[in-house]
Amino acid sequence: MDFLNLLWGTLTLRPYVFAFLACYLVMGTLDFGLGRALVFLVLGYLLAWTAEFSSIHTGFPFGLYLYIPATLDRELWVFGVPFMDSLSYVFLTYAGLATARLALEGLDPGPGWPRSWGLTLLSATFIMTLDVIIDPVALRGYRWFLGQIYGYPEPGVYFGVPLSNFAGWWLMGAVLTRLLQSLSHLLPPRPPWNLGQRRLRLQPLLGPALYLGILAFNLAVTFAIGEDLLGWAGIFICTPFLSWLAIQTIRELRKAGSP
Repeated sequence: MDFLNLLWGTLTLRPYVFAFLACYLVMGTLDFGLGRALVFLVLGYLLAWTAEFSSIHTGFPFGLYLYIPATLDRELWVFGVPFMDSLSYVFLTYAGLATARLALEGLDPGPGWPRSWGLTLLSATFIMTLDVIIDPVALRGYRWFLGQIYGYPEPGVYFGVPLSNFAGWWLMGAVLTRLLQSLSHLLPPRPPWNLGQRRLRLQPLLGPALYLGILAFNLAVTFAIGEDLLGWAGIFICTPFLSWLAIQTIRELRKAGSP
């Protein structure tokens, strides 16, 4: 019964995490099949949890930080790490990879998920950029419904977050992206791995839409708690590459719609 109460508390305390996760499951199923989406959910979670467990004890790869067990009796924790925290890496990786693929391949990508290193590195950069928005506002969780769940022994240079955190996110983004790229090739193109896989019109926009949704949610929270400087810094960081991506996508849509 305690486990069920903690599970329910995890869902009700962090509904936005599970909303984004549900989006990943639907979009990932369309893109590479339900079986692959579930395998990446499990393996991506385990890798992310291992990285977080390592960081709170050794400082690698995100730098040394600590989780504050204020919700230990209200939600699931796994050996000192909030259960929901490691889940976020899964949908963030998918969103970053899909956005990078749109940037490199446009609206008419080839079949499968290419394993090019260029795509891997660009995806890692998109994922890290999201974290530049997410982590500073999460650090201020005591001012919104997230709550104060973590902190750093020494305040970092970017709104309290150390640069080592972003370096770690880039590294983990590259590792998780490479894993997702590999799964789409290693698991055979048959059920249950490709169950639900489809190729729909404008499907390459789904993952980037999730990316924008995560970005918009975190920026909205940032401004809602009165952190205007942090919010504008995030907008200035994201605007150049998102503007370029939007212009390229609009051009392709116009070409596709022209006779």
